[in-house]
Amino acid sequence: WGLAIIMLTFLINIVHCHLTRKSFMSMQKIQEVQPHMEKLRALHKDNPKKLNKEMAELYRQYKVNPLGGCLPLLIQMPIFISLYQGLMRSIELKGASFLWIKDLSSPDVINIPFTLPLIGNQLHILPLRMVVAMFFQQRMSSKNMASSTREQKQQQKLMMILFPVFFGFLFYNFPSGLVLYWLTNTILMVIEHTMMRKKTVIS
Repeated sequence: WGLAIIMLTFLINIVHCHLTRKSFMSMQKIQEVQPHMEKLRALHKDNPKKLNKEMAELYRQYKVNPLGGCLPLLIQMPIFISLYQGLMRSIELKGASFLWIKDLSSPDVINIPFTLPLIGNQLHILPLRMVVAMFFQQRMSSKNMASSTREQKQQQKLMMILFPVFFGFLFYNFPSGLVLYWLTNTILMVIEHTMMRKKTVIS
């Protein structure tokens, strides 16, 4: 069942590879129009309504979708919810083991010889690995995002840390099969973005 979840993740990423590429290209375009965006912000800093109108026109002119980078995450949510329901209700997955995981329908547990605050003497390894993978994903995504001001760069650095930590906290007690799916998906996204960046540099 663990291999089935990994293969499902591969299949979903193959089906959505076109959307992933469009998301990456959208972030690249936003980066390209960043100088124009900064000029508009400086020009209309006292007129938010005019600024929004000019920004919308800039997006239309350069065919940029500011929400394009969110498409892969939004598409993953129905799959995520369905998989969660399947892991919680499927009898076949109860007690299904994979590698060190004893039950894919419950959190993976490894006993440690000491006690940690809020955690106790047991660790859930998959969520911790997922946090590391998401940190690299956020770091890579931040390189594609438009940010020229000091405040924007500071916000990106903060999000690069808070976003993975938040997801790690959220997923910590989730079924290990679900965390395995999200971890595999995150690793594949990092690989895809790395390959796309190399192609962009070569071209």
